[in-house]
Amino acid sequence: MNELALYLTLGFHHIADWRATDHILFVAALTAAYGPREWVRLAWLVTAFTLGHSITLALTTLDLLHVSGRVVEPLIALTIVVTAFFAIHDQRAAVARSAGETPTITRTAMLRRYAIAGGFGLIHGCGFASGLRSLLGGTEGIAVPLLGFNLGLEGGQLLVVAAIFLLGLGVERWLGWSRRDWVLVVSGGAAGVGLSLLAERIFGGGAS
Repeated sequence: MNELALYLTLGFHHIADWRATDHILFVAALTAAYGPREWVRLAWLVTAFTLGHSITLALTTLDLLHVSGRVVEPLIALTIVVTAFFAIHDQRAAVARSAGETPTITRTAMLRRYAIAGGFGLIHGCGFASGLRSLLGGTEGIAVPLLGFNLGLEGGQLLVVAAIFLLGLGVERWLGWSRRDWVLVVSGGAAGVGLSLLAERIFGGGAS
């Protein structure tokens, strides 16, 4: 296996691994509120998050940005909680949009959401970088590992997005759930776990 393929695989498994609880929960909370009619908005949100974490992943891996894990890890947990609360707050608008009604979220509000997703991506990038640095060890060349790891992360992230998106469609069509129920269950669960992680990382004195 060549170097690019190796780091692509490592990056993919870094986020697609079910042990990557915080990153999976964030993507789940980000995705849950969007139905088939909202795939464009969801794509832009994921893109904004991607751009954000790509920037700090590169900066921290290149040793141009230094952020302590004791700061980053609680902030990552906080992004889960905030994103989940956004989804819960917007669940009525999500129901209206999935029914084909006029969207209630303004363009300005959506632009604000894209900016927030990008900002949260900056935070998650610092967390991803710690994993990449540990994999690099004494490797001198960093460009190929950085590219491969980032592409692998994106592949894993898109897999999680697709899984949550399709699962939401499934529970609505086959189990008879409403969009509101799906949003509340997924986002409420993500918020609960996120709050637990936040408390653990602040008061437990360690990063997961």
